[in-house]
Amino acid sequence: MTHPAIQVPALIAHRGYSAAAPENTLAAVRAAHQAGATWVELDVQLLADGTPVIWHDADVARCSNGRGALASISWAKAQTLDVGSWFGDRFAGEKMPSLEAMLALLNELEMGVNMEIKVNKGRDPIALVDRALPEMLDSLPPERLIISSFNASALTHCRQFASKERLALGVLFGSVPKTWRAQCEAIDAYSVHPDWPRLKRAQAAAMQQDGYQILCYTANDPSAFHSRWAWGIAGVITDEPAAFKRFLASH
Repeated sequence: MTHPAIQVPALIAHRGYSAAAPENTLAAVRAAHQAGATWVELDVQLLADGTPVIWHDADVARCSNGRGALASISWAKAQTLDVGSWFGDRFAGEKMPSLEAMLALLNELEMGVNMEIKVNKGRDPIALVDRALPEMLDSLPPERLIISSFNASALTHCRQFASKERLALGVLFGSVPKTWRAQCEAIDAYSVHPDWPRLKRAQAAAMQQDGYQILCYTANDPSAFHSRWAWGIAGVITDEPAAFKRFLASH
């Protein structure tokens, strides 16, 4: 009884190649692919009308030319937003991607995704999982999908949709709590996703010993991170996949 046969990549492009293109967009995923990344990390949330979209923040102010909470915006309204100009003129007119459009692109590029179930304050984790997870399970093969979240309710609900043989789940942590093992065991976790500077070597050793893949976020300085590879880290989630790739090739 094993997890999906995922070839965990050393590098996962955070929100797409977010140092080179506006985060969580189709453009950022294409840029990650062009840079040689085979996996991306993205965030999924629901709009007011229940449409699943790829977006990180609770509102649209930082990454678009509009304002307002995601929970109050319809798909029709979301499609009027420019989510690229804030990053650079050549991305003007980039649109907020639906989950459906993103899954189609990932399949076209044959990329894997670590999709974070992003439960912002006041949002319903169960509704998000109910709406978004079946679409992901239908669209992507098990070996190209890891679902992660900070939200225990979301992860518990995800597990009710599919066994560990069909669906890889990852537990996100800031500082790793003493209860990390119980949290992982409760959902038959595949991976642990710690904030890399806060992970301790003894914790990493215990995770590895227990058979969990360790995917660290968000490391952007390959030389600062370099000593951590010896801890048994499986992969790093980074805004700078090309810089990491160059560094690893020369070391």
